[in-house]
Amino acid sequence: MTTSRTKPERGRNALGPALELVHTGRAPTRAVLTTELGVTRATAGAVAGELQTLGLITVDARPGAAAGSQGRPSHRLTIADDGPVALAAQIHADGFRVALVGLGGRIVATAPACGEVHPDPAVALTEAVAAGAALLRATGRRCVGAGLAVPSAVTEPDGIALNPLHLRWPAGSPVREIFTRCLEEAGVPVTGFCGNDVNLAALAEHRHGAGHGARDLLCVATGHRGVGGALVLDGRLHTGSAGLALEVGHLTVDPAGRPCHCGSRGCLDVETDPMALLEAAGREPGPDGSLLDQACALARAAGPAGTADENARGATRALIDRLARGLAGLVNILNPDRIVLGGLHRALLEADPGRLRAGVADHSLWGRSGSVSIVPGTLDHGSLVGAAELAWQPVLDDPSTVLRVRAAAGT
Repeated sequence: MTTSRTKPERGRNALGPALELVHTGRAPTRAVLTTELGVTRATAGAVAGELQTLGLITVDARPGAAAGSQGRPSHRLTIADDGPVALAAQIHADGFRVALVGLGGRIVATAPACGEVHPDPAVALTEAVAAGAALLRATGRRCVGAGLAVPSAVTEPDGIALNPLHLRWPAGSPVREIFTRCLEEAGVPVTGFCGNDVNLAALAEHRHGAGHGARDLLCVATGHRGVGGALVLDGRLHTGSAGLALEVGHLTVDPAGRPCHCGSRGCLDVETDPMALLEAAGREPGPDGSLLDQACALARAAGPAGTADENARGATRALIDRLARGLAGLVNILNPDRIVLGGLHRALLEADPGRLRAGVADHSLWGRSGSVSIVPGTLDHGSLVGAAELAWQPVLDDPSTVLRVRAAAGT
């Protein structure tokens, strides 16, 4: 004979779902938490109290009503200001960036950006981890884990970067193994995770940015070099059988276009990335700022209120048209309910949203209905936040793991 779970068991099992609701902004009050979890008010109060005891959230003693609510005001639930963090690192063609990221996708502290990446991944990751370890020492924060974003397809679960060509790293670099070793050597005793930079940006946008609430979210973005894509289905990143799904950068948009390192021609990767825009506009990369920053500035200047010359405007229109063809093909295959664009693609959308949306509609069966929303990403450092999401996931699954973090830190 089966028996129902006791109330304490239900409360303990609700810790992870409750923390995820607060983490993603879907439970701003205890009343909303009660409704979302489908538990009694007393159980929701106990769950919130335990998350506060763990140092993860704050239950505001001054009740406040949620927007649009009626009846007795409920206690507010917020992320603890002094709570633990994840160490996040993003490696890209023009350098690397490191940050500490708390729950809610909040960037707590950042290290100065580095303008170059060593061709030996062990040296590059040692430098990035050292910067993160220095941030941890300076802030005194407890660290729950570490996440790494790289511009390459990354296998799961072993963390092999199959094609980090834009970094000049060897194909098949075991980045997760190297990253974990660097963490140990730097005295940061946490688990290391790694993933593709656009995959992680998509995860971050879905949880904390422009993709929030989408059921089938497609994210397409440029890095500092090349183009990537990602799909989030029912809140989970779709990475395929081995972590290699959605290499959209190698979708052909111009059969007579530029040669691509994959062996084909006219791929999104070489037709709509920052270098493609600068070359089409007749511009040489300058010494100031990254290639991505320079291309985005050029695209913004080509907008209606911009000051760009006709060469720049023509180049921007050409890239918008190529991007529209690529997105239309993806819409036909994937049928997303929202598309989020990042990197240079965000700047192209903002330069001429009507042209891009019309181009997708003209080349797509489903796009003609106007049901596919195309929006710019809202997170300036989405890949960093997404890398942190990897490190936070075990805590979201089981918030009691922070007790082990405390024990390891001796607090």
